[in-house]
Amino acid sequence: MEMKIAIDGPAGAGKSTLSRVLARDLGFVYIDTGAMYRALTLRAQQRGINLHDDPALCALANSINIHFESRAGIQGVFCDGEDITDAIRSPEVNSEVSIVASHPQVREIMVKKQQNMAQTSNVIMDGRDIGEQVLPDAEFKFFLTAGLQERAQRRAMEMESQGYYIDKNVIEEDMQKRDRMDSEREVGALKILVDSIVIDTSERTADEVLAHILSIIGEG
Repeated sequence: MEMKIAIDGPAGAGKSTLSRVLARDLGFVYIDTGAMYRALTLRAQQRGINLHDDPALCALANSINIHFESRAGIQGVFCDGEDITDAIRSPEVNSEVSIVASHPQVREIMVKKQQNMAQTSNVIMDGRDIGEQVLPDAEFKFFLTAGLQERAQRRAMEMESQGYYIDKNVIEEDMQKRDRMDSEREVGALKILVDSIVIDTSERTADEVLAHILSIIGEG
């Protein structure tokens, strides 16, 4: 029987980094749902689609094919066969992905895509509403969090490594806005569930968080 692990939390809490390494160590498939919404946002921007136009976004979400592929040990994001791994991390996508993800009907389409991906493999999936909406039957549901300043610092360092230089205060303001939008949206809101295992990563290294989660899974 396949195992499902859900990892939720706000931007910059370390979900993607942790999920990638955890999937590697366990031999699971890693599904980055945030990257899927970023891919949709990128395509909408490229095609000049109004990000508040729900029918147009739904049509686009239904038409594009998003998949993940590992090359040389690095997982890439592909949309209709094009490698968009780097393009979806741009400041332009960062600033507008929450708008796209706030549409209930868009989320419904994307959740179905994500659930289909999780049907035949052991998976680790991260995002905002995985434990509640996408994988409610997950054997383990983790919620990673960290202080706003720490998350902003991490995101600034990540973007700098990709060649983008943005003031940390600007990133912090954007994160506050995104946290609010993610927590208040009608469907798929970011929240801590009754069965969530909450881990604050503020004062922990990635290796320490990984070891802690592996110990929990081993005891489960």
